[in-house]
Amino acid sequence: MTKTIIITLLDRERILKLINQEKEFGKAKNKEYLKSLEQELNRATILSSEGIPSDVVTMNSQLLLEDLDTGEEMEYSLVYPEDSELLENKISVLAPIGTAILGYREGDIIDWKVPSGIVKLKIKKILYQPESTGNYNL
Repeated sequence: MTKTIIITLLDRERILKLINQEKEFGKAKNKEYLKSLEQELNRATILSSEGIPSDVVTMNSQLLLEDLDTGEEMEYSLVYPEDSELLENKISVLAPIGTAILGYREGDIIDWKVPSGIVKLKIKKILYQPESTGNYNL
């Protein structure tokens, strides 16, 4: 059974708009991830920005991921496509790993499908979440 993600109403609206733009004007290679993300958004638990728990990955959150197979830890920020910068570890919500972590909670384990198989990632810690600091419109 697939886990239900938690997302703010504002993030959901912004991301659905991005998905629709990408479907209309984007590259065909993103279609599978977009469809998966859209399905997750449609069955997500929607909360107000003020009501979102502080241990949930929201847009502009900074988090520590752990690869459970290798023990490697990686620090990322989940951002909108225009703010993505791999050299700064800012990953787009429309990138495969971005779609995989959105709305999950600290401690959750995510199966991320890669060409060589499945990578198991654990959301080890939320280092920063805008909503928990009162930033509701990032």
